[in-house]
Amino acid sequence: MNPFEMVVAIVAITAIASVIRAKYGVVRVGRGRNAREELIQRGPDAETLRMRDEIRTLKDRVAVLERILTDNNSGVMLDREIESLRSRD
Repeated sequence: MNPFEMVVAIVAITAIASVIRAKYGVVRVGRGRNAREELIQRGPDAETLRMRDEIRTLKDRVAVLERILTDNNSGVMLDREIESLRSRD
């Protein structure tokens, strides 16, 4: 194998590897580490924590709405529950 063929083979192998990485969503962040490994090492960021808090709040609100719909409460109780939901914002 002459040097030209070797260079072409190396370029072809590198191109095929990058296409496969792109297909499977592997993102490199420097020194060969995957982006997933980087996220695992860093932990959750501020945006993730904010979204978790928002999801927790929404789940609480949905639980209250389910309770309102399934219970046979009087109209006064329903008004109190709706006002408590409004006051959370």
